[in-house]
Amino acid sequence: MATLLSLKRRIRAAQNISKTTKAMQMIAASKLKGAQDAAFSSRPYVEKLTSIAQEVTLKTADSKKHPYMKLQTEGNKTLLIVLSPDKGSCGALVTNLLKEFLSYTKQESDSPLIVVGKKAENKVIKLENEVLATFQFGTTRPTFDMVFPIIKLIDEYYLTGKVHSVKVLYTDFKSFFSQTPTVTQILPISLPASDEIKDISEMLYEPSLESMITPLLKHYLEMSLYQLFLESFLSEQAARMMAMQNATNNAKDIIVDLKLEYNKTRQAKITSELLDITGGRVQAEA
Repeated sequence: MATLLSLKRRIRAAQNISKTTKAMQMIAASKLKGAQDAAFSSRPYVEKLTSIAQEVTLKTADSKKHPYMKLQTEGNKTLLIVLSPDKGSCGALVTNLLKEFLSYTKQESDSPLIVVGKKAENKVIKLENEVLATFQFGTTRPTFDMVFPIIKLIDEYYLTGKVHSVKVLYTDFKSFFSQTPTVTQILPISLPASDEIKDISEMLYEPSLESMITPLLKHYLEMSLYQLFLESFLSEQAARMMAMQNATNNAKDIIVDLKLEYNKTRQAKITSELLDITGGRVQAEA
């Protein structure tokens, strides 16, 4: 049977853990609101940008010849960008992400990699895949300038034909209780065919459609990648908030059980001492 001193120490340790996880839960909840606003507010912009890109490419005869839309035939590799958190304590998010990554590398074992986030970096460096660069994801909401060095590497490898496509592994935010690791392709850019688009507006573009196609697709690629950053950050905060809430609840349950055991042990000790005193007195009277 555990001693009263050891039970006190265990109760105190569980209480400290409960306070820590509660604080982490509150921090994640405060970041979650900002992350949710950023991800949800940028979605309409990306959707409108996609719509404009569709119209411009459909109205421009040379759009399919653009390097971002043309499938590269020289290279036979796929560049994979992995987005992961820098810190843990977010439930099964990192584990599920790494499982999806290992499943992907079994099919594309020679894919060069760009890794964002320390949690994936620690796993990737143990593999034989070529790692082009590693970046920190950060603990605050991603900024737009984070995509520029990655876009530079993408242009260096995709436009020169070293890779034939570019994909991103990220955690897609479904709800506060569900975040799914997903692999999506960002290059070559795939837009719906003309018969899949119902309405094409009669907007006028200046100076010309031909001069707009390159900067428009460039910005479309940047925003698409940035949106995946926001989705990953939102998923991380939601997963961490739920994980810390569950940890806090579990710590409280343990505290209740330990206090119950402590009281039982204390009562048993008091009863034993009373019996010893009573037994000693009976022997003295005898």
